[in-house]
Amino acid sequence: MPAPYLTLTSIVEHETEARRSRFICALAPARTVEEAQSFIGERRQKHPGAGHHCTAYVIGQRLQKGDDDGEPGGTAGTPMVQALVGRGINDVVAVVTRYFGGTLLGAGGLVRAYGSAVTETLDRAEPVRMVPAKLIVVAVAHDQAGRVENDLRASRYAVREVTYASDVTFAVAVGEDEVAAFADWVATLTAGRARVDVGDDLHVPG
Repeated sequence: MPAPYLTLTSIVEHETEARRSRFICALAPARTVEEAQSFIGERRQKHPGAGHHCTAYVIGQRLQKGDDDGEPGGTAGTPMVQALVGRGINDVVAVVTRYFGGTLLGAGGLVRAYGSAVTETLDRAEPVRMVPAKLIVVAVAHDQAGRVENDLRASRYAVREVTYASDVTFAVAVGEDEVAAFADWVATLTAGRARVDVGDDLHVPG
């Protein structure tokens, strides 16, 4: 059963310091591993002189991955993942870029530094709550499509895709608790001529 979660809609950056080492944390929304890896690559290019670019991402309900990027095992990626999970943050990537300050922090110091870099950056973010939804596919005849599309786009429901074929189909994101009401609304709008199919699980802002 899908559960609500928090996510980000924009990049957030914040710098912390521990014994003269600089820790620059950047958080970004990432709905796929490819998006996460692309952002990680951007951060590496932005700070080519840094000693480490440690990373963590949490995507979907199950995918969690941390990378210590040369720091002692378990001292960076894991506490970064834990910081994200602990706040209920999902579909997000974190990159902590470290510039070494000349003093070794030890394993415990690194765990604290990388974990707090992420949590302090999250403190400056404005997460959006995402709630479970369904992708509803509405199929109508061409003579109804224009009015249905106008009414859908004027409604609070998010139209994800429109496909023109033998009929016209609209893929619409609808909150789980609104599916029945949405189907009734479409039936009234089209005088019962629309076909409504319930599709995949997803999440929408709520």
